[in-house]
This record gives sequence, structure tokens and C-alpha cells, in this order.
Amino acid sequence: GRGCLYLSIKKRQQDVVRFLEANRIEFEEVDITMSEEKRQWMYKNIPEDRQPAQGNPLPPQIFSDDRYCGDYDGFFESKESNTVFSFLGLKPTLASKVSVVFLNCKQLA
Repeated sequence: GRGCLYLSIKKRQQDVVRFLEANRIEFEEVDITMSEEKRQWMYKNIPEDRQPAQGNPLPPQIFSDDRYCGDYDGFFESKESNTVFSFLGLKPTLASKVSVVFLNCKQLA
């Protein structure tokens, strides 16, 4: 059910955050749980060809400034192939602000 989905989302969010912290990549978490405005911003800033066939995109979604980087699957693939910096649009030494859009699972459970 829904609880299981939220656990999966939470685990993915933690995975992204842990990686960014471990690599000292500055980031901001954007909580869309209670903010319709932030949720609409997320939907609007994900290119149409990257939207799911049905329903809305699920967090975590990753942006670098306002540029869409991708979803968790894209992040995971880039982690496996050691290309996270290019996935994030970063040069390994150049810091820029990464945003991770997430749901606060506690408020949804």
C-alpha cells in the first residue's frame, strides 16, 4: 500500500542526501509535502519528455539551480557508472547548489 511506497521514496531520498553529504556537495532539500506551490514548480521544471506516462513524477527529483538533472533512477545509474558530477551538471571541484525535491514521509504516513 501507500506506506510501502513512502518507505521506498524515503529510502531513495536518504540515498541521494547521503551521497551528496559524503561528497561535500552543497544542496538544499525542497519539501513539497505541504506546499502546492513547490509541487507545481517541480512538475513545471521537469521536461515533458522526462515526465512519467501516467500520473505525476515522484520524489526525489534532482535539480541543479533550476536545471533538471533527473530522478532517482538517473541518479542511481550515474552513481553506478561514476558519472554523478556530470549528471548533476557539476565539475568535480566546482560547487553549485543542488536541490533535492522530497516528500516528508512522516506527514504522509
